[in-house]
Amino acid sequence: METLTFDEIREAVGGEVILEGTAAGYNSINTDTRKIASGDVFIALKGENFNGNRFLKQAADSGASLCIVDELPADIAGITSAGIIKVGDTRKALLDLAGYYRKKLRTKIVGITGSTGKTSTKDLAAAALSARFKVFKTKGNFNNEVGLPLMIFSLDNSYDIAVLEMGMNNLGEIHRMADAARPDIALITNVGITHIGNLGSRENILKAKLEITDFFGTVNTLIVNSDSEPLKNLEDKPYRVISTSALAEAEYSAHDIELGDEHVSFRVSERGAELPGTVSIDIPGRHNVNNALLAIACARLLGMGMEEISEGFGNIEKTSMRLDIIRGEKFTIINDCYNANPDSMKSGIDVLKNLDSGRRAAILGTMGELGDAAWEAHRDVGEYVKKSGIDLLITLGQYNDAFKAGFGDSCAAFDDYDQAVEFAAGYLEKGDAVIVKASRSMKFEKIVEKLKQVNHL
Repeated sequence: METLTFDEIREAVGGEVILEGTAAGYNSINTDTRKIASGDVFIALKGENFNGNRFLKQAADSGASLCIVDELPADIAGITSAGIIKVGDTRKALLDLAGYYRKKLRTKIVGITGSTGKTSTKDLAAAALSARFKVFKTKGNFNNEVGLPLMIFSLDNSYDIAVLEMGMNNLGEIHRMADAARPDIALITNVGITHIGNLGSRENILKAKLEITDFFGTVNTLIVNSDSEPLKNLEDKPYRVISTSALAEAEYSAHDIELGDEHVSFRVSERGAELPGTVSIDIPGRHNVNNALLAIACARLLGMGMEEISEGFGNIEKTSMRLDIIRGEKFTIINDCYNANPDSMKSGIDVLKNLDSGRRAAILGTMGELGDAAWEAHRDVGEYVKKSGIDLLITLGQYNDAFKAGFGDSCAAFDDYDQAVEFAAGYLEKGDAVIVKASRSMKFEKIVEKLKQVNHL
């Protein structure tokens, strides 16, 4: 992080100066008192189950040089060296400070959002760009109104490009993150029904995703997957829009697609002209062709050639629990536990279906934030599993009946992880394959670990 002065921070966040402190400059922002290091700026956040303001003295005692709070606790009398600024809302202050810091950076920012595929596209874009540029990418799930600012503070002017992921649950969230990050280029992977329980309609979901362009002008570019119906006809925008497709003609199209157990390969056309070479990437799934096309369009926009892009894809670092294929002595496990929604469930089933294996089984759990559409969405996934020729469906969670309505009476439903694993272990034989997938709250990685033990891993 580049250094910020006290006056710069005060200008960025506003608020009332309670103590100026003794530090001259600051080069690290922290929201967790357990990780405070000497010289940090501590921003006291509040949530449903915590209040960082109560740990102000602990932060100062641990070495924080400046504390930004929205409540003053009673025990500040003993704080002498640390500065204190009181603001109306520390979450807003965190974003405001990130936005101020962003303006100090020469780094070009690529913002990524969408209903599914954000993290895979982030990994692909960062890999493609790495062949020419020094690239930073969002770590883990730091893609919300707290995580994104922390990623911005992780940047300095040694980075050429930052690939930043932006997630949301409601309208306005991406708008506020885009205001802080001010992306130069934005990628939208697709618009599905994830979060429809909060947003009410697919139209509102599209509106929320397009907030990533709220601060765009004529110099900015939006790149979209036009195979996603809501993204097909984005007209009359005050910025450039580039379309990509793995199904039809677009500015960037994929053809001659080959799907392997653990890779995809395809050729690319750019505005109707075939580009040289075949792209081959060590990740499975047809949906990742769409994700890779977004990355390719971004890299081409930044002046890269296809040979460079292919070289970059060879450096891909995949986020864990995203279609990780684990081959054991007995059967193969596809660990796709990071999160789940109807589109990503179907993409995972497609990967399982195309895997070179004996019998195929799926262990699926609840998909969250679907509101009134939840029961039908789970039934639809169960039906998709059946139509895909998967031999066994094992389910856990509140929508077991919905999965069964789609798959049929042979669906095996459980309320207990151990029982589900015991049933799966009794079914799976040498050469078989199983996918494990549910929303993050289900913590299905526990099932993966139990299956790995059965599989002598």
